[in-house]
Amino acid sequence: MTSRSFFLTRELSIQRMLFTAVVLVALSVGPCHGEPLAITPFYTFNQSPLVQIYGLPAAENAVVQPAGKAWTLLAVDVANSYLKRETMRETLLVDGEGERITLALRYGVVPNLELGMDVPLVAYNGGIFDGFIEDWHEFFGLPQGQRPGAPKGELRFAYAKDGRQRLEMDEAGVRLGDVRLNGAWQLYHGGGDNPVALALRASLKLPTGSSSRLTGSGSTDFALWLTGSSDYALPGRWGHATVFAAGGALAMSDGEVLKEQQQNLVGFGTLGLGWSPAQSFALKAQLSGHSAFYRDSEFSELSSGAMQLIFGGTVAFSPRTTLDIALSEDVTVGASPDVALHLGLGHRF
Repeated sequence: MTSRSFFLTRELSIQRMLFTAVVLVALSVGPCHGEPLAITPFYTFNQSPLVQIYGLPAAENAVVQPAGKAWTLLAVDVANSYLKRETMRETLLVDGEGERITLALRYGVVPNLELGMDVPLVAYNGGIFDGFIEDWHEFFGLPQGQRPGAPKGELRFAYAKDGRQRLEMDEAGVRLGDVRLNGAWQLYHGGGDNPVALALRASLKLPTGSSSRLTGSGSTDFALWLTGSSDYALPGRWGHATVFAAGGALAMSDGEVLKEQQQNLVGFGTLGLGWSPAQSFALKAQLSGHSAFYRDSEFSELSSGAMQLIFGGTVAFSPRTTLDIALSEDVTVGASPDVALHLGLGHRF
């Protein structure tokens, strides 16, 4: 077998991984009896090292936790980025892999009111997925950018403008990220197994991480957004489908990362759908985007917005325990990681 055939064969197996993992694991755990599997947005957002430091939220569920009930999530996001740009005035290098591990808690305090907290750990290293991502893009005919020929396994985030180094980070390690406090109010819930729901959500990000190590921004951020969903029972044994959406704004105080160019207000949104043919699993896809976090740059990767396609599914191990598995691909090249893996293990108490 030639090396090219080997890589294409390996890549084809990886392409099928998400679909087969969701379906095969669902079959192995057997049917889950009880309520239909809730289809909710993936609990993830742009994992670019220059974006995830701020308080950009995930869309979250349009149904808040009932009074006295809790939901916990252990989420793991692995993102690999490579970007190299240069002009007469500016240079930008984003080369490395980041891992974000988040422990999230949501609790129904009283009817229609939910409070919660996110505690993240953020790690950076040279990464192991550089070769895989090149194969992924080649197989699907996606833009490779500047990856071919670039060094593998490197870690360096750097930005300079007008002869002054404004960002430099090349130290691997793991540190506490910026802790978030969360709240939600149920504005509407249609009731039944296939409800229409709308919630007003808010989060406050505190500067508990390190801006010099890119585990935090140094800013205090407040996000406010609406998230809604509409569920539909399908005829026969086709299960049910859900359409979900979210939109809002993020206000940020002045931080310590590219502080002269940081925006103080960003808009964001998500639109997605899912299909659950059985109570044990669902397939989901969503588009998530946001406006620019920075300004005054010739590089669109800094001064323009980002859009990501996130696709995968949910496996239900029991009526109360689920696992999300997803990959994300940058629709706007360079403004978000080339490829990111998301895993989210959730449990309701």
